[in-house]
Amino acid sequence: MTITISLKADNFNSLDVLPAAKTIENISQEKSAIATYEQQLRFEIDYPRPSDDPRELSEIPEVRMWFIRLDSRYPWLPFLLDWKAGELSRYTAMLVPHQFHRQEGIQFNPEALEIFLMQKVFVLHDWLQQMGIPSTARLKSMGQMLGYDLDDDLFGML
Repeated sequence: MTITISLKADNFNSLDVLPAAKTIENISQEKSAIATYEQQLRFEIDYPRPSDDPRELSEIPEVRMWFIRLDSRYPWLPFLLDWKAGELSRYTAMLVPHQFHRQEGIQFNPEALEIFLMQKVFVLHDWLQQMGIPSTARLKSMGQMLGYDLDDDLFGML
């Protein structure tokens, strides 16, 4: 049951998060069923660029700003993203400073990635508890997707 949010250049250029907000609000209102939407959300981005523009979407300021705005509204959104389809990595690239290398792929700023991950761990831990959803295994998996092994002691402190 994949859920796709389609976005056009106008959405990014005007910071219009309404298309995403409608879908996310509908999903999040079903508190008892929120777990069924885990890792089901994808973004379909249509942002035309000139053929000589080599930038990735995450390198376009308007696109990044849009995702920053969305993240400020829904900081728990990574729970819904389709990780297997690369949505967590793309979402992270929108929010974390990085460089893109043709042969090595995306290289995140290590300190910024660590701060991003820990902020998401804290937000998601609290949000998942409010939703009555076990969080430790999910958060450890998210950490692993981003290249980190989260220690059980961390979760003991939370």
